[in-house]
Amino acid sequence: MTRKNIIPILLFCCFSLLHPALFAGDRNDTTPLSTKQQALAYLDQQKDLQPSKFWPNVQPAAFLQNLRKNVENPIGIYEGRSTNFCAYSAMSYLPLHDDPLTFVSFLVKLYTQGKAVYGIEYFEPSREVKLAAGTLIFKGELDVRPADQLWFLSLADHFKGYLNFFDKHYNQGDENKMWAAVNFSKYNRMVRNLFNYKVDAIGSDIFRPGVRDIFEYLSDRLKTGTVALFVNNLDLYKKNHTRLKFSVPTHFVILLGVEETEDDKIAITYWDYGFRSRQVLTEKFLKKIIFGISHATKKTTHEK
Repeated sequence: MTRKNIIPILLFCCFSLLHPALFAGDRNDTTPLSTKQQALAYLDQQKDLQPSKFWPNVQPAAFLQNLRKNVENPIGIYEGRSTNFCAYSAMSYLPLHDDPLTFVSFLVKLYTQGKAVYGIEYFEPSREVKLAAGTLIFKGELDVRPADQLWFLSLADHFKGYLNFFDKHYNQGDENKMWAAVNFSKYNRMVRNLFNYKVDAIGSDIFRPGVRDIFEYLSDRLKTGTVALFVNNLDLYKKNHTRLKFSVPTHFVILLGVEETEDDKIAITYWDYGFRSRQVLTEKFLKKIIFGISHATKKTTHEK
């Protein structure tokens, strides 16, 4: 081997050491899949998990109990009261239903080693994030779910969009602020890079998707994949659905079902805040509150 051939190889090896995600293997062929039983069996093997020196405020027993709850009841994951974690919890719906083994094994590795690779993303959370996980309080159910705190904080620390431009480093209380915020393109990027789904998205942070028949469009997408809606949360939950005011998108939900009612309205069933909800809305109002529609489908062999 000549010196001319050796130099590129050495450069590649050095670059690979700096970017461990390169060792994640060829992930472009298929979307990883696993079962609930596989994930629970893996967690059973972690019964002797020791306290982590990287996450001093996350106790191993509570950490594993939290992961088990997520696997056994995927729709129970909850972003916490008053936080900006809604996009991260909505996104978690995908691996918890389709690939829970990779989800829990990644978090166990992150807990034990302080760094880990998920998809093509290399995670090594900041010291401030590692100290904060397990200490968040006054967040409802999230208070007693340290693994979810670790997961959400790590995602917010790792992924950045334009909303995070002025607040990139975690300080106490930033889980409620723009540090943790997620815009529409950032959400879709996380789904692609972490879980290797094919993502088709329409809409934006400002302009609504130009869909003529919203019922038909959503129905068709639900037949082939998982649909996330980027909506104005205040409008979605307000009691008077006839008052149309200026609004902006603030929240992500997972659409579970859509149907037309006898009075020419549209009933949507969706996952949000750790449980299923159902609302009956006029087509005009539904179009008003939806700013983005993200359609994630599993990749088959050699599909990119």
